[in-house]
Amino acid sequence: MSIQPAPLQFRSDGTPFSPVFDDVYHSADGGPGQSREVFLHGNNLPAAWQGQAVFTVLETGFGPGLNFLTTLAAWRADPQRCQRLHFISVEKFPFTRDSLQYLHAQWPGFAREAADLQARWPVLTPGFHRLTFDEGRVVLTLLLGDAQTLLPQLVARVDAFYLDGFSPAKNPELWSPALFRTLARLARPQATLATYTSAGFVRRGLIDAGFAVERRPGFGGKRQMLGGVYARQTPVRQPCWSRQEALVIGAGLAGAAAAERLAARGWQVTVLERESAPAQRASGNHVGVLLPVLSLDDNLQARLARTGFLYALSRFAELPTFEHGQCGVLQLARDDEQAALQRRVIETAGFPEGYARWMDAAEASALAGARVPTSGWWFARGSWIHPPAYCRSQLNAHGPLIRVLTRAAVAQLERDPGSGDWVARDAAGTELARAPVAIIANATDALHLAQTASLPLSNSRRVVTLLPETTPLAARNIVICRNAYLTPTLNGLRVLGATEAPAGAEAGPHWHAANLDKLGRMLPGQQTGFVPDTLTGRGCDRPSSPDRLPLVGPLPAAGARFDVKPVRIARAPGLYCALGFGARGLAWGALAGELLASQICGEPLPVERDLAEACDPARFGWRAARQLAREKVKS
Repeated sequence: MSIQPAPLQFRSDGTPFSPVFDDVYHSADGGPGQSREVFLHGNNLPAAWQGQAVFTVLETGFGPGLNFLTTLAAWRADPQRCQRLHFISVEKFPFTRDSLQYLHAQWPGFAREAADLQARWPVLTPGFHRLTFDEGRVVLTLLLGDAQTLLPQLVARVDAFYLDGFSPAKNPELWSPALFRTLARLARPQATLATYTSAGFVRRGLIDAGFAVERRPGFGGKRQMLGGVYARQTPVRQPCWSRQEALVIGAGLAGAAAAERLAARGWQVTVLERESAPAQRASGNHVGVLLPVLSLDDNLQARLARTGFLYALSRFAELPTFEHGQCGVLQLARDDEQAALQRRVIETAGFPEGYARWMDAAEASALAGARVPTSGWWFARGSWIHPPAYCRSQLNAHGPLIRVLTRAAVAQLERDPGSGDWVARDAAGTELARAPVAIIANATDALHLAQTASLPLSNSRRVVTLLPETTPLAARNIVICRNAYLTPTLNGLRVLGATEAPAGAEAGPHWHAANLDKLGRMLPGQQTGFVPDTLTGRGCDRPSSPDRLPLVGPLPAAGARFDVKPVRIARAPGLYCALGFGARGLAWGALAGELLASQICGEPLPVERDLAEACDPARFGWRAARQLAREKVKS
């Protein structure tokens, strides 16, 4: 599961070299020249992307990122460039940021592009990493791990392929018939390809997969290379909207993220919020906590939380300023059994220290600034966030493209058969907004709408306590968790919580006492300075699904038959949801917004296919269909 960074080595002539594959990363005749001649010119770029709304490149080996730098520089220099450029690349052994800085120094012509890439370079963990450049108009999706595993999980339609692995003789797995078939599945009709290699079995394998391939003059001292186009006519399901407008129901973490991600693509978005301001209910806590989830088997929840956590961190730097801080999160074990499990998870996963590490009770106590009873995980990039400010930042990020209507409670959502618009109405039947695309993101209120009434959403009430700074705690201003959480101070208050409470329960002495009891078990003795009767707080609902994963994606059509394959399930045209985040709104919210926007706009998805399917609001239906099919086979 761990990612092994590539060692930084060079041949005697200065060409970067991989001891793992016993091969160079680019020709000795010059890396930038090879990138331009083989991959850009070999795919008729920049001409091929001119006049396009979206253009997608897929590269089979990122290496030092030279092909990306070359492509980004060419896109920036082209006044007729496409509106959005997606660059997708897979890499099993990525370089560290320090190694990239050293490598990129030899290409001063890409100084700006290299600095931008290095600034966004992700922590090296498995899976998809989405990085954005130039206000989101260029998107780099890095797939860190084995290409044979990750490329079949990619959901995208590709316009140009850069086949740039090491020599087929050195790395035959990257030039297999199975991989060529995967490329064919991803290819748009007439998608182009180019590669430095001219090996006969590569040419034959690509032809068998559906590409028309020809030998072309090679680069530098190499006599030949290969180029071609995808020759088969396969149907392409591309969303087609009458206009780029959407309405979003709910202005909490889910709705704000969906609105921001669509507006970043130039869409006009109307957000309908029943309260007097955004983020007044489940997203209205004084301070929230952003941290990943770890598991021994790296299950779906852990993978989704890892991708969402890292993506949220990357978004913070690109949004208008809001109150948050990367203070780190210390997650203490509940007991000795969990302590042993926590240590085993870190030893098995091999995560870089910048993502997660285990520390014993003594080290954890020194870090916390107060005695803690157990060992735990330390997430150095874990953060605290003021959720209402975070929501406002997203809603204000694109000026007039996002319009927020408050005190706009949606009682009915219907589709106008004439225009195809979704129309939101209040209890009196008055039209609030209309658009060809609608996103339902209003937590448990979604159960009052006909389109989402049958979704398996359950509600859990939690009460948090606000601890005034006037009664100081010995603990440092980091986030500490152990069956509860304690946040740093914001505006004189720390948040302590959360205790489960009955539906409708509000903060009061009983619930404050329960939270203080949890504080005492987390930081022994620290709870004694507080009197429950003098404390304040708030209660909020946390809707979740039966499998504790969010409901994000297109909603099934009314009366849809649930097939064993999600793609065969009829969907309500233009209707989506983002619901059931539970306690993971901060970890999943931004990623859910990006996933929805990518689905709506027909762009490459930011997560693996199985993760997108795990969030599909129709998943309980097609899982039941699969179970029924299995039972029929057995009988």
